Amino acid sequence: MKKGYFAGIVTSLLLTTSILGACSSNEGADGKSENVSNLNKTGMPIVKEKIAVDGFAAKRFSSQDWSKLMLWEEYEKMTNVEVNWETVSTEVLSEKRNLKLAAGDYPEFYFASAFPKTDLIKYGRQGVFLPLNDYIDKYAPNFKKILDEYPSMRKGITMADGNIYGFPAIYDPNFEALHLGTPWIMQEWLDKVGLKEPETPDELYKVLKAFKEKDPNGNGKADEQGWGGGDGIAPFIDYLRGTYGLNKQGTMNKNLDFKEGTEEFRFVPATDEYKELLTFLNKLYTEGLINKDVFTTESLQFSTESSKGVYGMLSEIDPATLLQLDGYVGVPVLKGPTGERAYNAMTNGLGNLGMFVLTDKAKNPEAMVRWMDYFYGDEGNKMFFMGFEGVTYEENADGTVKYLDSITNNPDGKNLDQAVSEYLTWPGGYYPGIVRKQYFQGAEGKEASAINAEKARPYRIKDEDILPGLNYTLEETDKISTITTDVQTYVDEMTAGFITGKQDFSKWDDYKKSLDKMGVQTYLEVSQQAYERMKKEE
Repeated sequence: MKKGYFAGIVTSLLLTTSILGACSSNEGADGKSENVSNLNKTGMPIVKEKIAVDGFAAKRFSSQDWSKLMLWEEYEKMTNVEVNWETVSTEVLSEKRNLKLAAGDYPEFYFASAFPKTDLIKYGRQGVFLPLNDYIDKYAPNFKKILDEYPSMRKGITMADGNIYGFPAIYDPNFEALHLGTPWIMQEWLDKVGLKEPETPDELYKVLKAFKEKDPNGNGKADEQGWGGGDGIAPFIDYLRGTYGLNKQGTMNKNLDFKEGTEEFRFVPATDEYKELLTFLNKLYTEGLINKDVFTTESLQFSTESSKGVYGMLSEIDPATLLQLDGYVGVPVLKGPTGERAYNAMTNGLGNLGMFVLTDKAKNPEAMVRWMDYFYGDEGNKMFFMGFEGVTYEENADGTVKYLDSITNNPDGKNLDQAVSEYLTWPGGYYPGIVRKQYFQGAEGKEASAINAEKARPYRIKDEDILPGLNYTLEETDKISTITTDVQTYVDEMTAGFITGKQDFSKWDDYKKSLDKMGVQTYLEVSQQAYERMKKEE
């Protein structure tokens, strides 16, 4: 799983996706269906007599046939629950899931379908999505244990009407390499140009300039590049947020942080600090020290280019795992213009909230909650990510597990994701459940990523300072929905413009005035109300 992708899922709480409606109802499910007598409350199988249910899911690899995939075949044997899967590719997920809902032709449950908060509250209010509160209390001990351990997660998944409508993706807060990590820099190139690891933005500029101009790969050609990334400009900005004093409450609400010394929101993309950050990136970009196609390149396309070893610095996960390029180490967290040194692009570990949803067509909701809950527990977590002993992994004498050589060094030349996808569904990042270090052996589970995270740890924001995603009432949503959509589009366009030089920084005041005209102050006022309400509920 690419960290860039993970960041996109977890911090999708930009303006548009953080909007929630609310209703006055606080009713939950009664936790009892007509088929509850067929349920085993604990252990396996989940139901006494076999049941068949209809499920809809997104998948990364179109070649997968989930009806014949080992994960689901074995789980059916364990549970007595047969799933009739309808699957679509992640590229068309949004369109397909929404068409089914609009037509009323939806399944009993959605899996790996990444519903945004707005859809959860919308279809929850309509009664299409079942409230899960009571079912979780009675039939989801593994998931409930996580919510009890991390109250901010419970707060995050509870809509403004008091109901929970989806099981989320969770990234274990104790798995630091998933949450914390800087870009990667080629140590050998640093040695060749006679420079140390950069500690400030100015030093980073000098390093990147030396990489581009001093032929550190020694081939006599000017083919070296500075800092590259294939997931847009967001990873560049996120790395520098703390350096420039932004987002001291984390990035669950990326466009909001507190004015210094207060609990009053300001709009991050309109601050002087954000301007400073963009000014620095503009300097790098206009001097050719950031890949020119950073705003347009696709992730796989960039991976192909960067695998040639032409970049001295990469905003990717460990290049040794992703690109088979050795020699990269984590860049230090940079000390900013005011002397501040912080890594603030942090969340509480809560990813997409709508990864498993039950609809009003579910005939066995208790059984399906138990079915889902298994993957939040130790045994289910191990099966979901590691697969099956002797087939995909082996267990060491100390109880640790590792993939078989046929997975990590596939004889057919398949990479890890491709090899794993012959048995399991996790590659690609779309799934409910929890990612724990002991059972996740993607790049973030490797030693190099752990070292990177450890290096950055002294500068990371404290967990208690991370502000959960805000939940808005229906009235608040009506007030700001158009504002947030238009503002985010404008911010994205102008951010790109300032960095590339298509927009001059002399127009910064005009940019801020335009934001005000678009209603940013209204957005801030409504967000402040949502925050004050959240504090009262604590």
